[in-house]
Amino acid sequence: MLPHVVYSDVARAIDWLGKAFGFIEHYHYGEPPQGAQIRLGEAYVMLRSSRQDSDSPARAGKWTQSLTIFVDDVDGHYRAAKAAGARIVEEPNEVMYGERQYAALDHEGHRWLFSKHVRDVDPAEWGAKIISS
Repeated sequence: MLPHVVYSDVARAIDWLGKAFGFIEHYHYGEPPQGAQIRLGEAYVMLRSSRQDSDSPARAGKWTQSLTIFVDDVDGHYRAAKAAGARIVEEPNEVMYGERQYAALDHEGHRWLFSKHVRDVDPAEWGAKIISS
């Protein structure tokens, strides 16, 4: 899976996501960049410029989606993101389905969830119903 995320300024997004969340630019196209691919560990994300039919949450005035990125050290990642100016909207915690995570908003209002699996929990224990395997 390769999510595509819309930003009003792709160059600024590349810089901000690198400083706050540790993403590394893989490539970009256009000058100034109109699109780019970034990565953090095994997670790749496409960034693209806003257009008439799409915009960032900050400019749209509402939450548009969230992305979950798995990291090895949730607490260390949290401290670095907070120090770099990410707006934390969920402090690090362990959720009922066995992951340690925190959530932050980036400079254009996209919600990022950084998570690590810490224990196996039967989905029935937290109210989920397995439909297929």
